[in-house]
Amino acid sequence: MEYDFIVVGAGSAGCVVANRLTESGRHRVLLLEAGPSDRQPWIQIPIGYGKTFYNPRVNWMYMTEPVPGFGDRTNYWPRGKVLGGSSSINAMVYIRGQPEDFDAWEALGNRGWGWKNILAVYRLIEDHAFGESEDHGAGGALHVTDITSEAHPLCSAFIAAANALGLPPNRDFNGKSQEGVGYYQITTRDGLRMSSSRAFLRPAMGRPNLKVETMAQATRIRFEGVRATSVDYLRHGMAQQASARRGIVLCAGAVNSPQLLQLSGIGHAAFLKSRGIDVVCDRGAVGQNLQDHLCYDHVYRARQPTLNDELFTLWGKAKAAMRYALFRKGPLALSVNQAGGFLRTRPELSRPDLQLYFMPLSYEKAEPGKRALLKPDPFPGFVMSASPCRPTSRGHLEIRSNDPLASPAIYPNYLSTDHDVEELLAGARYLRRLAATSALAPIVAEELKPGAAAATDDDLIADIRSRSYSVFHPCGTCRMGPDPGTTVVDERLRVHGIDGLRVIDASIFPTIPSGNLNGPSIAVGARGVDLLLEDTDNA
Repeated sequence: MEYDFIVVGAGSAGCVVANRLTESGRHRVLLLEAGPSDRQPWIQIPIGYGKTFYNPRVNWMYMTEPVPGFGDRTNYWPRGKVLGGSSSINAMVYIRGQPEDFDAWEALGNRGWGWKNILAVYRLIEDHAFGESEDHGAGGALHVTDITSEAHPLCSAFIAAANALGLPPNRDFNGKSQEGVGYYQITTRDGLRMSSSRAFLRPAMGRPNLKVETMAQATRIRFEGVRATSVDYLRHGMAQQASARRGIVLCAGAVNSPQLLQLSGIGHAAFLKSRGIDVVCDRGAVGQNLQDHLCYDHVYRARQPTLNDELFTLWGKAKAAMRYALFRKGPLALSVNQAGGFLRTRPELSRPDLQLYFMPLSYEKAEPGKRALLKPDPFPGFVMSASPCRPTSRGHLEIRSNDPLASPAIYPNYLSTDHDVEELLAGARYLRRLAATSALAPIVAEELKPGAAAATDDDLIADIRSRSYSVFHPCGTCRMGPDPGTTVVDERLRVHGIDGLRVIDASIFPTIPSGNLNGPSIAVGARGVDLLLEDTDNA
């Protein structure tokens, strides 16, 4: 079959791309998604992400290679394999990033990617709970919910503790300034998850010029010379091929987009030959520049009720389920990351460099490695976490062989710089300062992790290396920039040296934004498809 465009990946960016490409009715589009439909209860119920965390049907469930900075621990990477991609299995926190993040992208030679342009994109796609303003949009496809009135009461103690340490209240981390402490906004609507699929793809799926194929894993892009012309894919085990008259768009994410480029012959030539791949274009930057956010938790037993008390017993679960069924409210309608903030770890910094999370729940007694959000500890507990905004460690990923079904080898290289270690150490110290404030000290019965034994900075660094983990924000592996020797796509997201092929997803981020990445990924989808349509109209 021949289409005008083939979009590979129906994730945070891909759903936006498919929607906009088919909006005019002029272009026939095929959207390929390796996973199934998102019409599943545990995807639509917000707190259900605890159930999809280890579900291979909707999750790629990647594991990294051993990480030297972690004492050679491996790290788990859940990634969405379903309509909506990772926006269908994430914790829904909506953070757009700091204006300086995007101005830095533009300063690297990427014209049109500064904050002025990106803010315009956000205002266009948003349907924000705060209504339309110079900071926010209303009436867009992506609904953003303010959870202030629904958050657990214990969040107010965390906010008061941060205020006592000089961190100001902040009603809107996506407003004039990110700095401060408050409640997170989340991507839900009427008590249901507002994934990119629900926001952008579902309204487009009735269009006759859009064909969506689920359970369809792209295995190779084919070329005529240096022009991308078709995509090979497996659907229910059957090999198929589709041709694209006007272009192919990779929206497969920070893992699968570089993987597919390498499988198709775009990457470092010597490396591709070592894997039995015929070289189409020598691009050594493919799979490089891997960036991610780390998270480090302090876990507490509490002296007053937390979400554990509401969700531990069968009766508590039943009450929460009944409230959700009747009103679409309560803990099942929320993320457990309910409050948080952004702060400067050093006063001389011009902007925040550390993100905080507050979770009024703990699940230390759960099976190791599981995110048992509906099976909390049998005692009151809560978690506070620190996550540096702009780590300097860089990793890479690469295919293991020419087998398209083999998972790539992921080398995140966490904590490989002194800067990153020092920032997490500063975060650990800050969490302890929070716990010692008059707002939280009466509530803390015991610091379970890292515990009293971790008394010195060396003890805390050892604990950081043994327990910190990915907060699931990989990006940068198809970096955008003007130099074909060090980047993969240009400022219009065209693959350097290849015609008819673009990458539009988080893999193009030159540097990681400050905060959660679903919002920036959707914005890149919207900005990238606008550039594609402009170039198509001008061709």
